[in-house]
Parts: sequence; C-alpha cells; structure tokens
Amino acid sequence: MSMTSGGGANGANRSVGTMPRPEYPRPQFVRDDWLNLNGVWQFEIDRGDSGLERGLLERQLERTILVPFAPESELSGVAETDFLQAVWYRLEIEVPEEWAGRNLVLHFGAVDYDATVWVDGREVGRHRGGFSSFDVQLGRFDPERPEANRLSVVVRARDLRESIQARGKQSLLYDNTGCLYTRTTGIWQTVWLEPVPEDSIRSIAVTPSVGDGSFAVVAELSANRPGQRVRAVLSDGAGVVAEATVRADLDFSPALHLKIPKDRVRLWRPADPFLYDLTVELLNGDEALDSVRSYTGLRSVSRDGKRLLLNGEPVFQRLVLDQGYWPESLMTAPSDDALRRDIELAMAAGFNGARLHQKVFEERYLYHADRLGYLVWGEFGDWGVSENGPAGQNQAPTASFVGEWLEALRRDYNHPAIVGWCPLNETHQVMHDRTTVLDDVTRALFLATKNADRSRPVLDASGYSHRVSEADVFDSHDYEQKPERFAQQHAGLATDEPFVNTGSEGPFSVPYRGQPYFVSEFGGIWWNPELAATEHGNSDSSWGYGQRVADEDELYERFAGLVGALLDDPNMFGYCYTQLTDVFQEQNGIYRFDRSEKLDIARIREAQQRPAAFES
Repeated sequence: MSMTSGGGANGANRSVGTMPRPEYPRPQFVRDDWLNLNGVWQFEIDRGDSGLERGLLERQLERTILVPFAPESELSGVAETDFLQAVWYRLEIEVPEEWAGRNLVLHFGAVDYDATVWVDGREVGRHRGGFSSFDVQLGRFDPERPEANRLSVVVRARDLRESIQARGKQSLLYDNTGCLYTRTTGIWQTVWLEPVPEDSIRSIAVTPSVGDGSFAVVAELSANRPGQRVRAVLSDGAGVVAEATVRADLDFSPALHLKIPKDRVRLWRPADPFLYDLTVELLNGDEALDSVRSYTGLRSVSRDGKRLLLNGEPVFQRLVLDQGYWPESLMTAPSDDALRRDIELAMAAGFNGARLHQKVFEERYLYHADRLGYLVWGEFGDWGVSENGPAGQNQAPTASFVGEWLEALRRDYNHPAIVGWCPLNETHQVMHDRTTVLDDVTRALFLATKNADRSRPVLDASGYSHRVSEADVFDSHDYEQKPERFAQQHAGLATDEPFVNTGSEGPFSVPYRGQPYFVSEFGGIWWNPELAATEHGNSDSSWGYGQRVADEDELYERFAGLVGALLDDPNMFGYCYTQLTDVFQEQNGIYRFDRSEKLDIARIREAQQRPAAFES
C-alpha cells in the first residue's frame, strides 16, 4: 500500500514537495483523506510561562519554526538549547471543502510535555506526556458557516524543569553530560488533520494466532448502531485470503475471526517478513460508512523454560541499543529514509533487532521494522527512576507514567516487529521490609502492560531492580570490559544463578525463578579515533564505558570476546549491545553520530555470525 504522500486532500498552500516529513504518519490505520500540517508555523518562546496572561493566545507570534522539529534542534530553525519553560505555536489552516459533513480530527504525533490546544480561540484539548500520540476532536465541518473552512490553531507546550515527568535521556542540567542529552520541547512529531465520518472506526487491535493460523480483529467504533456491520478482509498478492463480517450493534467493540487456509499460511520471521494486507470497513447495508487500510504479520512469541521462541523456534536475538537521536534534529528523525537507514545500518553490522531505548519511537520506524524483519523491544522513556524521588537526574514515578505508557501500547500493539515490552529501565530499589511507591508503580506498569497485551512477554524493568516475581523474562546490565571476567560472571545461568545487578546497599531484585534470560545492556566500548592515544579518561567531550581501547584492533578483539561469551551460552536467548551510534559526547557507537562509518563493519558483523548455542 502507498503511504508516502500527503493524501489527496493536501492543499497547494502546503506543498508536499517542500514539506518536512510528508509521509503518512499512521501506517497501520490509513484513510485516504488527510492534511499534513508540517512546515512553517508561527512560534514564540515563553520563558516565564506567562504567555496566556500576556495575550499570546490572541496575537501573532514573533518568530517562526519548522514543524515537526523541536526548537532545540538545528532543523527547526530556532536552535535554542537553553531551558524552555513554555513555547507557543500558531497556524492558520484552510480545510478542503470536499470534507463537508465529516468530523475533523487534529492529530499530534508527540508534544513534549504538557500541551494545550486552542482552535479559533476556544480550548479544545489538553494532553500530558512527551512520548505518546494524541488527537483532538473538532466536531463536524460545515462549510456553509462563515469562515468555517479557516481554522486558527494555537498550541502551548509546557516543559517545566521542576516538573515530575518521564523524560528519558533529556538532561536536567544546562549542558549535556555522560549519557544525558539535549532536551526536546514542544512539537516533535508530525501534526495532521483528518476528516472522519460521524459513524466511524476509532481503532483496531489485531492479534495473530500461529497455533491455528488466524487473526483476531477487534474494532472500536464511535457508536454501536442497529443495522450496521463490521467487515474485515485479509489479502495477499494472490487476492483475498480470509473475510469475516459481524453485527456492529451487539458488542461494544465487535470482534472478527480471520481463519487462513492452510495453503495461504505464511509466517512473519526475520528471514521472510511477510505481511498480509488488511481492510476493515463499517457498513450500513452495502454502503461503506468508513474504511481503513492496514497490514499485519502472522508470528508468535512463546517460552519454554529458559527458551524464548519466535514462531515456536529458537531465534537468538542479536539486539543493539538504539536511542534514536540525530545531531541536526534530536529525537525527531530528519527524514523517513533516516528511520529506515538506521535499521539497515544495524542489520549490516550483524544485528537482527534493537531495544528502542528511552523514548517511544515514531510509528514510521516500526513500519520499516515490520517490512525489514527487524525484531524490537518497545520501551518507555524513564531512565533511572529512584524510590526517593527526583534526586539529581532521577525521574520520580507518578500515575502519569502508567497513563502515557498505556497510550504507547495502544498505538503500537499491531506491529509484528515488536517481540517484547519494557516499561521501566534501571530503577533503583533495594530489597527491604517495606514497599515503596516505585514498587507500586512498577507492578502497576507490569500489570497494565499484561492487560493491554497478552501476546508478548513483559520485562518489569530492564536491569537493576526486578520487583515483579511473575515477570516473563529476566535480564541484567553488565558493562564489564574484560571478556574472560564477563564470561565468568554469566556462567551461573546454567545452574539458575545468573548474574544479577546489585547495589552497594544490597540486592535490588526478587529471586530469579528460571525465566528466559538475556543481557540487555553490555559492551559500550569507548572509542573515538580522533582522541590522542594518551586520553584514556572520560571527559565532557568524550564518554564511554571502561577504559578507552588503545586502537581499533583491541576494540574488535574485545567486542568478539564479549559477544562470543553470550553466543556460546545455550541458556541465553539474546543480548543487546550498547550501542548503534555515538550520541553527542557518548562515544561508544558502532557508527558515528552522523551515521558515517567509524569501524570496519564487516569485522563487527563477522563476530556475530557464529551460530548461537541457543539455536542448536
């Protein structure tokens, strides 16, 4: 299916040829008519968060910005990296007259962090959460009303330094430091307008069943009206594969079962990422009131003791940590090609997947992962949460973590490339005789994830404090740089005594109970070939794990030793190497920050191509 244009409704005043990020932003729920609102918006920085009192809602703003790039980024045209308490946006939109009679929906891919939206001076929506998508319902479009086809959209985004929020790797200090990076404020993903029928399909959830070769499709509707039906059609290159129709008025979210004939069953796997096309329609008699196009892959994730299986087979997960930053555009990819290229660069280096680290990635990334057969673990951006609150760079847990994470799960549920979820990363709790608020939030996030998705494994927290005894998998972070010692530390997995992170005050985690296990962060070999050979200490301009290697040959030897220790362990289902690219001062990537070659990629690939003992 084609999802690379701005849709038939794009007006001449917002030309696709000059628009940043013109591709369709929601590739698994496609309608024909939409209007991409990326491009030049009015913009103003509101350092005292006093803009509402000073009349910014009513007047023209002083500057311009290129949406969807954050004002801290170069591509935005603003490049302001100081703390931005609040920022304001304004855009005048001309609605196509052919959308008459349909309801208008204004979509935001992501706004960091606390967004308020006004249209024609009237507040129409609020949203908190810098990583998750949201939309604002604008009501029925009636072009007969005076000036109805002209909308004045104003957005205020607050990103208060002292606020408690999930912020991933965004630095709370003025400068970047260690593994903390330039902040992102305001709009940083595509903004777009869509006309939707009054009776419409709000969302679909597609769950594959490899066991019986079928898909379950659940459709959420705007209303359940008598006489209406929901139809789902599954197709491949040879035509219709399966079809099902169900009444729309009996169940709040009608469910359909698509059984695939045996001769048309084709699994989604890394070596053959086959995707079926899927169309879901809301019908009134023979009339289609609403229709959405999607796609899906038939694949399963299951477990057998310490074995985590893909489609019932052991597939060793050679993952790389991908933080999704670019020097010119920060958390926003500069182009759709850049998203795809990161996956291709990782695969060229011998990786078959990634941990999408400390941010909720743009959905277009997942679309490319689906098409390329690239395994990913979805993650929330909340590094270093502490039971004692926001000490230093730590992020305190609140109910907003749960709500925002559920929004991310809902958006990304249908992507076959996602093989696991991880709502927390490197939390800091110590085993003692009391339960903390962070323990409560950890359990709430785990249970919320399991309730939202029973088809994938859930890791309660990546590294450090494992607090949920029934978590589906177990892991550790180990940045030991000596391969021999690294191998010794992980030899205990064979006797159910794996390496477990501990703190100076004692154990972090509940006991290991035989779950599938992987080292989800390791390596991080520090190497900047431009540094003088005598510069072995971390600095503001160059940072990595352990002592910097003396030369490239030592890096390849260390890399091969570290990955080899895990590839040779029959009880290890995978690993995640830190990391794909350098990110600002953190210079331990396989590639440079600008994605140029830093190493001999053939040697990195060769070290990973030896057969994994897990797969034998």
